[in-house]
Amino acid sequence: MSAFEDMIKWLNDPLNWTNPGGIIERLQEHLLIMAGALPLAVAIAWPIGISLGRSRVGGNLVVLLSNVTQAIPVLALLTVLPLTALGFGKPSVIVALAVFAIPVLLATSFTAMREIDPEIRDAARGMGLSSWQRLWGVELPLAVPYLAAGFRTAAVQVAATAALASFVNGGGLGTIIAAGFGLGLAAAGGQILAGGLLVVGLALFVDGMGALLQRAVTPRQLRKAKRA
Repeated sequence: MSAFEDMIKWLNDPLNWTNPGGIIERLQEHLLIMAGALPLAVAIAWPIGISLGRSRVGGNLVVLLSNVTQAIPVLALLTVLPLTALGFGKPSVIVALAVFAIPVLLATSFTAMREIDPEIRDAARGMGLSSWQRLWGVELPLAVPYLAAGFRTAAVQVAATAALASFVNGGGLGTIIAAGFGLGLAAAGGQILAGGLLVVGLALFVDGMGALLQRAVTPRQLRKAKRA
């Protein structure tokens, strides 16, 4: 029997879905990791990117911060963070993946503010709007397409990379792959392929949902202008 046939057989076994440590439980762990990492990354990256983008200075700082965070391998963080007070498990994974997601969120939020037409800002200022009123009523609605695109990209990256959580006892779908390697390719090649397929499928699903979210939050006028 080929590894592909083993994968189909493994996925068709209901016990592999419902048993403790099965697909459903590992998927829930995977989603929990994502639910922790993405908001943390957004809370750090967006305020910095939006603030620097509004001031129209700090482009070099954004590049520096993005490069520094991108230069740190996720696997290295997963090796170091468990040795800190975070310990082994999900907290270390969440922090590592948040650091991994920050560069794209930081860059897109900075670009979102920089791409707003200065004449729009001047018009809003001429109407007597305060800085906060301009931000919430004018600038952020125009920046939504960029912010949504950055969030979509970061979500897909986190969904795929969260498979590494198994290295530090963090759970997730990667645990299925790691368990298969523990049993050996000959005995569990189908399980390894199934785990990889599940991770890829989740990443594609997240990308699709991100596309729908991006369209939903983009004002209709901006969608029409983009098509034009």
